[in-house]
Amino acid sequence: MTKEQNLERRESNRSQQPSNGAFREFIGSDWGERPPGPERAAVADYLPARHAKLSERFPGVRLVLPAGGYKVRNNDCDYRFRAHSAFAHMTGLGGELEPDAVLVLDPVEGGHEATLYFHPRASRSSEEFYADSRYGEFWVGARPSLAEMAALTGLRCDSIDRLDDALAKDLGQGHVGLAVVPQTDAGVEAKAEELRRRAGLAEGAAQADAELERALSEIRLVKDEWEIGQMREAVDATREGFDAIIASLSRATGHRRGERVVEGAFGAKAREEGNGTGYDTIAASGNHANTLHWIDNDGPVAPGDLILVDAGVELDSLYTADITRTLPVSGAFTDDQAAVYQAVLDAADRAFEKAQEPGCRFVDVHNAAMEVIAERLESWGLLPGTAAQSLAPGGGYHRRWMPHGTSHHLGIDVHDCAQARREMYVEAELEPGMVFTIEPGLYFREDDLKVPERLRGIGVRIEDDIVVTADGAERISEGIPRTIAGVEEWMAAIAGR
Repeated sequence: MTKEQNLERRESNRSQQPSNGAFREFIGSDWGERPPGPERAAVADYLPARHAKLSERFPGVRLVLPAGGYKVRNNDCDYRFRAHSAFAHMTGLGGELEPDAVLVLDPVEGGHEATLYFHPRASRSSEEFYADSRYGEFWVGARPSLAEMAALTGLRCDSIDRLDDALAKDLGQGHVGLAVVPQTDAGVEAKAEELRRRAGLAEGAAQADAELERALSEIRLVKDEWEIGQMREAVDATREGFDAIIASLSRATGHRRGERVVEGAFGAKAREEGNGTGYDTIAASGNHANTLHWIDNDGPVAPGDLILVDAGVELDSLYTADITRTLPVSGAFTDDQAAVYQAVLDAADRAFEKAQEPGCRFVDVHNAAMEVIAERLESWGLLPGTAAQSLAPGGGYHRRWMPHGTSHHLGIDVHDCAQARREMYVEAELEPGMVFTIEPGLYFREDDLKVPERLRGIGVRIEDDIVVTADGAERISEGIPRTIAGVEEWMAAIAGR
């Protein structure tokens, strides 16, 4: 009779690991010196100020920020790990570092003390060294030690094995509360729920967690100097990606799924220069550009079409650019394409001008762009009334062809600060250090009978990344050509290489 295998050991079907002491001693011996550990990261100098902003909002509350863990792609294969954005922002850890780690800000007199709990490197004499496919050095490389992680981040560090005791300490006594970033790590959340129940803190726990999540979003509304530097680097890398896209167009036009060729050209550059893409690339040729979130990218790229590409490189720090350029596949715009393109460009420029005005609110940027869009649509005879009527309450007819917002905050998330309160985001005045997009568009579907036939199938979006400065605002993506002449010259220069 065959003995039934324990379900937890099914992974051993693919390989056999010796477990005897002699083998462990053999595999753990005669290894050379490890290379020097990491130097202190530049971002470490900015972490105390970020922690202090959060601490001010939650006196006496233990704040728990999990990194999250791996997510299953299929069977025993996981997606590449990416830490929760709040954890990355508060620890400075990007790339694929530290799945299952947890940052705890413990209330102390005068504020909070931060401790990073993670799974440190095991010794070479341990079974983990060669047998653990999640943490073992043979499988995933050498992990940092406690001392190395402390040197890198400037944070106090401890083993994840001590997390439970740290969460439970003095809970409910001396007014020590507990808040956890929700929907990041089910195990940590379950532990916190049990501890709060025992300490009589279960009532209001969900609200406390939501307030923590919101505060972590709002703190990121204004970027520090290091973050703005990262945004500039991400935009520079994204320019290289768009160069690669233009260079790929000749091959894309000969491929049955030319949009995938374009997507792949950008994705390769994103992995070379950063952590990857900050979001799924949109490579939408022809009428596909009129589907706002076209990420199938499985269509042809035809000569004479426009191709709308919305893409951004995410750096190892996890900060991402977000750029859209609409390119004429053949290298030059037709008159009709140019007319639509210029309308969108004028809307983007009007919005940027507005952003530089003192007292400008975030929503004012969108409204400025819509004024141009509505005016141009009126001039083409597409609106049922005037531009002013469309822009007035109860109108909105222009939104048939420009249905999305013009701007969103940008940073460690492509749609950054999404949990912030409306009065802190949409209705707030722009402040130095805010980073956001300006991205108007016009989308004329080829089956839209309200549009003149000559314009059907044309979709245009132009998106740039903006930083608010003490003097107004700066378009940090200015180096990526955006005018009609600039785009045509850019494409001709790359084609002539």
